[in-house]
Amino acid sequence: MTIKQAGRFSLKSKVALILGGSSGIGREIALAFHDAGAAVVAVGKTASKVAEVDATLAARGAKCKGYCVDVTDAAGLTGLVGRTIAECGRIDVLVNSQGITILKPAVSFTRADYDQILATNLTSVFFACTEVGKHMLERGSGSIINIASVAAHRGFHLSAPYTVSKHGVLGLTRTLGAEWGTRGVRVNAISPGFFMTPLNKSKMSPLRKETALRRTPMRRFGELEELVGAAIYLASPSAKFVTGQSIAVDGGFLAAGLDEGV
Repeated sequence: MTIKQAGRFSLKSKVALILGGSSGIGREIALAFHDAGAAVVAVGKTASKVAEVDATLAARGAKCKGYCVDVTDAAGLTGLVGRTIAECGRIDVLVNSQGITILKPAVSFTRADYDQILATNLTSVFFACTEVGKHMLERGSGSIINIASVAAHRGFHLSAPYTVSKHGVLGLTRTLGAEWGTRGVRVNAISPGFFMTPLNKSKMSPLRKETALRRTPMRRFGELEELVGAAIYLASPSAKFVTGQSIAVDGGFLAAGLDEGV
């Protein structure tokens, strides 16, 4: 790869705000964005996790600090966006990687379960997009990357509210991509397949894990480092004509129909 080609995927001089950036997929993206040249602000709900990712970034030479914020709180989210802009000058890239899940039959979910999942996985994503989007639209540039799921494209047993939320994220991504297309702000999504993150590692039963592997043509779980290339691409100049799209990083899960084990 030539220097010119490498520059197409550079995030040098970009300021990236990464919600859910202190663990799992978000943490991996935060580290990769820093390595690609961005100034990274990682956000999470747990102070110890934010401190850990801050320390890891600082050891790599980063100067920005992350924040401990519950982004489901409207005032907290608004304050976070304002503080980031005040301290960093702007936000060039927003990554929405916050998410939770609960696995049980649909009839067993309580209203509180549903509200909690939707508040984190969809409502906070919507308002993060619009809060940061106002700033980006004023500047006439920006890239928003929402972490969806293969559950945004299919029905998933035992995770009805999660599946609802991820279908919503995909609909939001497409709608904002279309609505803001003439104004310099791109909105895209990544739909991960099965990665053993803290979100699902302990919640998936052995049978569910076996089924996931059997339904994935590559017959393995993804490694978190295999997601970051898609995120860097969508944040970079290489994707400047890409909006309203979802990139599946799923080992072929969405491409597969019946397989030899069915």
